[in-house]
Amino acid sequence: MNLVNLKKKYVDGKLILLLAGFYTLFYIVFISKTLYMRAYVYEEVKYNMWEIIVHGYLVDWVIIIAFMTLIAISTKRLIVKKVPWKKIFLLHLLLSLFIGVIIRLVVILYSVIMGELRFSDLNWRDNLTSFMYVIDLNFLIYFAMILIIYVYYYIDQIREVEEKRGLLEAQLLNTRMKMLTSQLQPHFLFNTLNSISSLVEIDSKLAKDTIADLSDFLREILYNSDAKFIPLHKELTVLEYFLNIVNVRFSDHLTIEKDIDPDLMNINIPAMIIQPIVENSIKHGYSYNHTDLAIKIAVLKKNGHILLMVENNGKHIAQDTQALINSGVGLSNLKERLYNLYGDSHSFIMRNKKDGTGVETLIELPIKV
Repeated sequence: MNLVNLKKKYVDGKLILLLAGFYTLFYIVFISKTLYMRAYVYEEVKYNMWEIIVHGYLVDWVIIIAFMTLIAISTKRLIVKKVPWKKIFLLHLLLSLFIGVIIRLVVILYSVIMGELRFSDLNWRDNLTSFMYVIDLNFLIYFAMILIIYVYYYIDQIREVEEKRGLLEAQLLNTRMKMLTSQLQPHFLFNTLNSISSLVEIDSKLAKDTIADLSDFLREILYNSDAKFIPLHKELTVLEYFLNIVNVRFSDHLTIEKDIDPDLMNINIPAMIIQPIVENSIKHGYSYNHTDLAIKIAVLKKNGHILLMVENNGKHIAQDTQALINSGVGLSNLKERLYNLYGDSHSFIMRNKKDGTGVETLIELPIKV
């Protein structure tokens, strides 16, 4: 990751301004108190405004803001990497002491550069006393600013989670409506109803079963709960309704094979994830040279993940696979939904099989119980 990307990921200008504003406010109060005490309490002490503000506090202000900027960047990395709280607390405890040492050393160096002090005149006992004199104040200021940093980041995370949740809920609803729209296109209803009509006199039981499957399939799409995840066994039930309908139409020209790991039946997966892949496999698998289609649906466990695989022996993909995914309503919506649910911790691959016998679609997801 280059410097520009690191800056975008870890450096937050608003947070740095917030820290600078807090510390500036602290020093305005502190300087006001100092001026009052020297004017009315310790009147015998002569002072110079420039000396108090610049020599006394400006150098300290610059050190603190620079140091806390580095702390803010480091804190963001700790949060992203999910470092345990015990380690974070111990780190900040050490840094709260270290910042006092840094301030003292820089003040000494500044005094030497300005000619106000010579290294030979340094009294380390006096400097240790000065360090100990403000150690409690440095401790409180450091942790007050750390509190600001963490509150800022967690509010930002909560806002991001809420935005993503809202987007996810909207996409889930949009997915159902798009799926319903795509399934209710005239050709789908026409083909299904035409098949039912043909069966009424030939096989009335099959006609009734097909009507029931169509009704159950549409009901699941329309009235399914708003949960983003559903158990695998429920997803397969919805898929079965769909397969029963398309089997009536394609009859002996469509073969479905399933390989489902029984131990995964209660594992949660995103709702309506398998059906659009199977539908796409049927839609694009048939061709002039592929009039008989065999589809295999597999749900397996792989390296602590759940692997969903749909493959067919039909027509190869001629165009770019990503372009194909983005061109379809169901698949493009599924791709967006998976990214919002899992980020980069999932994979979605559609490709021609290596042995040249058809097309396979692979989705690998982290297991959610």
